[in-house]
Amino acid sequence: MTAILGGTFDPPHNGHVALARAALQRLPVKRLLVLVASRPGHREVIADAQSRLRLARAAFADLPAEVELDDNAFAVDAVRGGRFGDALFVVGADEGASFPSWKEPDEVLRWVRLAVGTRSGYPPPDLERYGDRIVPFELASPAISSSEVRDRVARGEAIDDLVPPAVAEAIRDLGLYRGYTDRDSDQDHTSH
Repeated sequence: MTAILGGTFDPPHNGHVALARAALQRLPVKRLLVLVASRPGHREVIADAQSRLRLARAAFADLPAEVELDDNAFAVDAVRGGRFGDALFVVGADEGASFPSWKEPDEVLRWVRLAVGTRSGYPPPDLERYGDRIVPFELASPAISSSEVRDRVARGEAIDDLVPPAVAEAIRDLGLYRGYTDRDSDQDHTSH
């Protein structure tokens, strides 16, 4: 079974890595596929697709993950047709809570099940209407958003506590997010 972690990863952070690690540990998966949305249909991105791909590869380098660009604008387009076989689309609780507003959520669940990671002590989102197509699991994940990372970089502040060291280094090398201003509140977990 494949675990799919999709998103803009603008940039990827320790919360994304914790979600991926928990999925590998707690779900019956043999493969982790990280899909970097090259042109997401649901939110603007700041960094270009190749830079975000480089950041994602740096973020997940210590995990047995395949990281690739995905040209589909929405999750439903990425999974339609069952191209990943028996698969779980992995999201955090925030994205899980917004799942009913995704483009064609029932069609997404026709092709994959949704694995929703929640922090211990926090109630999972109410997705009972989708029955056994939802697979909850617990994770220890820091509350971090990509916009927080971008804001700190723009202010010249350290991000070492928010992102893996290789991601911080790549952001510096590429000169990303220096002129960033928060134009859009985001949760940055999954493309939908």
